[in-house]
Amino acid sequence: MKLYSFFNSSTSFRVRIALALKGLPYDYAGVNLRGGEQGKDAYRALSPAGIVPVLVDGDVTLTQSLAIIDYLDQRYPAPRLVPEDALARARALEIAQTIACEIHPINNIRVLKYLTGKLDVSEADKAAWYQHWVDEGLGAVESLLAKLPASAYCVGDAPTLADCCLVPQVANALRMGCDLSRFARVRAVYEHCMAQPAFIQAAPQNQPDYVA
Repeated sequence: MKLYSFFNSSTSFRVRIALALKGLPYDYAGVNLRGGEQGKDAYRALSPAGIVPVLVDGDVTLTQSLAIIDYLDQRYPAPRLVPEDALARARALEIAQTIACEIHPINNIRVLKYLTGKLDVSEADKAAWYQHWVDEGLGAVESLLAKLPASAYCVGDAPTLADCCLVPQVANALRMGCDLSRFARVRAVYEHCMAQPAFIQAAPQNQPDYVA
């Protein structure tokens, strides 16, 4: 397998966590989003939207982190990241999609560059935009977690797709200087996960293309 990834991309981080949890080896291909490599024709042939990650597994090429993780779960089912139990599956998807569909799309690098470039938004207003959508989204995740039994992970006693999404989102929010003090359950899950070997292995600072 080969993973096209950018060290600071939260979507790439999700897939790296999944691969690490499943113990699957892969070749790492860095795609420099800051340098615009995602817009080059050769990369667009792999990812028409010009995004990371891209997973190549034999003759299969996939984009979109949730689709990739679902594929990995079907092809390499141990350990499962999308629970088989109907309710646990729905809870994991509910949290994952709150992050992947409600927070990330409007706070990713493309959107932030458009705000400060095309729309001439100030750095202060960009930071306020980012914090607002983090507050909205993680506030919803905090409420969802509060309805579930206490656990070190989001759903149940093992990592799921929900944790694969939560950890990178929190990492990015912290990197952007967001105040997460009111999200006690979110922070507890993040801190527990980031003490586990698979999450450490997948962390941005441990990737071949990492730049401080």
